[in-house]
Amino acid sequence: MPASALALTLAAAVVHAAWNLLLSASKDVRSATAVAIAFSTIVFAPVAALTWRLEPSAIPYMAGSSAFEVLYLVLLASAYSAVAMSFVYPVARGSAPVLVLLIGAIALGTQVSPLAALGVVLVGGGILLVRESRMAVSPRNLVMALSVGGAIAGYTLIDKHGIAHANPFSYLEIVFAVTAFAYVLVALRMQGAAALRAAVSRSSLAAGVGFFGAYVLTLAALRLASAASVAAVRESSVVIATAALAVTGRERVGKRRLAGAVVVVAGIALISVG
Repeated sequence: MPASALALTLAAAVVHAAWNLLLSASKDVRSATAVAIAFSTIVFAPVAALTWRLEPSAIPYMAGSSAFEVLYLVLLASAYSAVAMSFVYPVARGSAPVLVLLIGAIALGTQVSPLAALGVVLVGGGILLVRESRMAVSPRNLVMALSVGGAIAGYTLIDKHGIAHANPFSYLEIVFAVTAFAYVLVALRMQGAAALRAAVSRSSLAAGVGFFGAYVLTLAALRLASAASVAAVRESSVVIATAALAVTGRERVGKRRLAGAVVVVAGIALISVG
């Protein structure tokens, strides 16, 4: 993985962990998510306009990416509303690069090295370690978190090819605009306009900036390195978020759960170099 791609991906991991910490702390996660995605589209529109480059061939990729982004946000908000972030975040982020690798190997014929295979085993073991709390043991909660990982894998694989046809800001502005429109409509129907107004805060607006910013960095990295390696290194955000939860005392993160997060990152590191 080129050093420039590594730097971009690690920066994306830090920003990604930060906006997830902000969003998961909201009283009404669904409404805060709607505010965040809408604000991100608005605040980055001038940047996208000034750097505009978008080929017609990017449209199918943007449509597919938008569909997975909407699914991702719906699943993420639902998961954060029902399950502790210290469970959802490592499982979702840890499973995503594994799915990217497996889909690449099975559907695209990508060769899987022994190191990458070992990384898959470590990620699976780390996910089991993360399942520490009584709530997290529920099969429903596990499926919910893994579904978030599936959505991440979906848009990552699509964007790896789509970003070749556009500037990162231009590409993401359209994807997020479509995503925001669809998600805000869903949130209005489920939560109501009053809930969305109440969810406007410094935290939700900052989460929106982080949401867009983190993925712009990821798209830039995808232009320089493989989808599997970028997806893997990006998930170092698992350790960042878990450590932050433990240090701030916002959630009780036991030794077993913390060890699970570290094992997940060790696994995805092997995937990235394998």
